[in-house]
Parts: sequence; C-alpha cells; structure tokens
Amino acid sequence: MKTIQLLAGLALSVAASLAFALDIQPYSPETLAAKQKAGEAVALHFHADWCPTCRAQEKVFNGWKGDAAVPGTLLIVNYDKERELKRQLGVRTQSTVIVYKGSKETGRLAGETDPAPLRAVLDSAK
Repeated sequence: MKTIQLLAGLALSVAASLAFALDIQPYSPETLAAKQKAGEAVALHFHADWCPTCRAQEKVFNGWKGDAAVPGTLLIVNYDKERELKRQLGVRTQSTVIVYKGSKETGRLAGETDPAPLRAVLDSAK
C-alpha cells in the first residue's frame, strides 16, 4: 500500500514539474495573446528551415524541452511567412529570439547558438 502511495506521489510530482517545463509550439497569434494575457513567460523564435543558425538553436531548445528548470513557452515563428509580425516587432534577421513576461519584452537575442546566452535570454522572463 505504501509503495502505491509513493508511486502515485512520484507520478504527481513529475506531472507537476512537466506542467512548468519548457513547452515548444508553433506560433499562433491566439496562443501568444493568451500567454501574454495570463502574464506567462513566452518567447518567439523566428525560425527559417533554410537557416543553419536556426537549426543549431532548435537543437539547443529541443534539449530543454520538458526541462522544469527552463519554464515557459517557446513559439516557433516561420520567418519567411510572418512578414507583418516581423515588421511590428522590428525583426530584421532569422534566428531572432524575443522573450516576454506577459506583454513586457524582457530580452532579445539574434544569431546566437551558444546554450548559455540562449538560456540567459529565456531566463530573462523569470
């Protein structure tokens, strides 16, 4: 009986930590608006499939997917298709990451593939 309770407690603990772990999703205006309205940490990654820097960043971000130490949501923005969003936010290059806490921009980084600066910019929303 105690083993079952222990396993149930462990399962709940793991589920709770995953609820606050890095979540990677495709960009949608509705998702961004909902996350910002809720005051959550949300980042935009302006990604182009043809961009080697973007692919390197993607590997780093995917390594943190589900990691409770890296909370928030990373929305993958199609750099080639979201022209109006790029104009609104002043994004001039693919591989740009913009981080928000609610609707307040807390960090911006472009062209970086080193995990330390990428982590630092995501942490700027804590």
